Amino acid sequence: MIDGLVSVIMPTYNCAKFIAETLDSIKAQTYENWEVVIVDDCSKDNTKEIVDAYIAADPRIKYHCLEVNSGAAVARTKAMELAEGEYMAFCDSDDLWMPDKLERQLAFMKENGYAFTCTAYEQINEETQPLNRVIKTVKKTNYNRLLLDCPVGNSSVMYSVKQMGKFEVPNIRKRNDDALWLQMLKKEKYIYGMPDVLMRYRIRSNSISSNKLSVIKYHWILYREIEHLNVFRSAFHICWWCFLKVFRIK
Repeated sequence: MIDGLVSVIMPTYNCAKFIAETLDSIKAQTYENWEVVIVDDCSKDNTKEIVDAYIAADPRIKYHCLEVNSGAAVARTKAMELAEGEYMAFCDSDDLWMPDKLERQLAFMKENGYAFTCTAYEQINEETQPLNRVIKTVKKTNYNRLLLDCPVGNSSVMYSVKQMGKFEVPNIRKRNDDALWLQMLKKEKYIYGMPDVLMRYRIRSNSISSNKLSVIKYHWILYREIEHLNVFRSAFHICWWCFLKVFRIK
């Protein structure tokens, strides 16, 4: 573990259209003590060629390709395994960071003694145009609050490896980020929300989470098979999630 180093965890799959812009947003960080650990889930496009050009110019960027296509959870776990930093930050390969994201979030953590944090974020479309919607954070979120309605943007999360250790991402195809936060909240009581908008989340028409109906199955797997909630509580959370999707866009 390298003190002060932030390991940026980046699983990727067929993201050649966006990954250069994502890496540019990381290279632009005012906090410069970082590494990017990219784990490629056997992309079929030219993701590797794009990343190779960045690696040639900046050794802080590292690349590993899985032997077989295994899903985002496996790729994320592998990246966390390879990471060497005192802190881990998560960034999907199509999202963007504000230039002072790492600097301000680290200061927020150190000043308050927080081990596990997230930030507010805004939504953009596939052409990086703002959708004029900001997703605010909750001041602090515990396990039960996160089950109700996850207020955590994956690419906004940072945590202290020194305080919390490393984790294995539950291997489900969708909602594995929520599953990871739930695992982490069994070790750390709260994830603390920073109100500043420090991340831009890209809405993609063909993303794995865009089909809301298909996600319901994975919520059930998460509640029943991973978190071992009883049938009634699992059904309640499914119904609540559906209610939120009907009455607000997220």
